[in-house]
Amino acid sequence: MIDGEKSGNKSLGARGEAIAEAYLRGQGFTILEKNYRGKTGEIDIVARDGDSIVFVEVKARRNLAYGSPLLAVTPFKQRQISRTALTWLAHRKKPNAIARFDVIAILLPDHELPQIEHIRNAFDLTS
Repeated sequence: MIDGEKSGNKSLGARGEAIAEAYLRGQGFTILEKNYRGKTGEIDIVARDGDSIVFVEVKARRNLAYGSPLLAVTPFKQRQISRTALTWLAHRKKPNAIARFDVIAILLPDHELPQIEHIRNAFDLTS
């Protein structure tokens, strides 16, 4: 991968996260934190939906050449997110909080409106 592709992927990711944040706000979510980094990984967005803390993984792609963005949330990635979520909850002294894991997949084709797919309860806490 050349440097231009790498920076292009970062800007694609940042754009996807901004779209996901706006989408979640529009759905009535409260954004608690963005790009939380723990020892075991990163969580793109931490939000509140009613009484639930929602850990959101955002995946954005320009097209489906490499398959659906949802395919990028592998079992390994789910374990990383789960461990990082437990750290987030522990640091905020919310070990018994109602929590769930959502995935937002965004297709960003050139010169078209983004296509957003929001999967609630996309996976369970894994270890």
